[in-house]
Amino acid sequence: MVGDFNTAAELDLARRLASSGRDPGEADRLARLILLFLILPDPPGAATNFPRFADLRSTVENLIVSGDGEALEDAFLELYAHLHMNEAPYTSEERRRLDEAGGYWNHAGGLAPILKAGPWIGPETVSADFGAGNGLQGLLLQVLYPHRRTVQIEISERAAAIGKGLQEWLRVPEERIEWRVADVLETSAASYDFIYLYRPVRPEGPGRDFYTRFAREIEAETVPPIIFSIADCLREFLSDRYEVFYSDGHLTCFKPR
Repeated sequence: MVGDFNTAAELDLARRLASSGRDPGEADRLARLILLFLILPDPPGAATNFPRFADLRSTVENLIVSGDGEALEDAFLELYAHLHMNEAPYTSEERRRLDEAGGYWNHAGGLAPILKAGPWIGPETVSADFGAGNGLQGLLLQVLYPHRRTVQIEISERAAAIGKGLQEWLRVPEERIEWRVADVLETSAASYDFIYLYRPVRPEGPGRDFYTRFAREIEAETVPPIIFSIADCLREFLSDRYEVFYSDGHLTCFKPR
């Protein structure tokens, strides 16, 4: 797991990232991830699942020496997206179910949700990712902010299997991650403190029923969860018990009033 800064390289990289306009706290977290990815070995199954990993990491490493903060961040974002696997290993039946509900095929949500989540996750937090793919988002949340448990909800058994390999690679303890191979349409949103979702379904037909139920379940909680939503479809289903505290057109963040 990633600890506090303890090297001059980490501090220097964080300063360079902050100088390019990023929030200093987010720059600290991004520096930790970048340097972690440079010291880890190749991920399990790299030749099959992540064939560009070595080349993309080499680009990041070279830019740490010679490039500016913005170029470095762009290169790391490409490396992150490759690890997230936009071409998810769904079976034909899993793809059919996703298409019927209007779900995305494991698109990468970007670094912003990971870097902005810090103030909202504590040691006792139970987090969840609805439509986790290979679980990289939830794993990186555990890397930066170790907390009680992350529930990775994903319909693809193969994606979950790859995610378990990434979990071991990132050295996230087994007890911190629960892999739940399930359809989000059939999964409760209750009993979480922090929820991440990237438009798991389209807000019509069965998807409309999903968001209606999702909103009802979280608003019934004594302390409703923080929600980080990419390509948001949830807002119209929430009551005034929730408010938006951040939105950039891609990421929308909700908290209870």
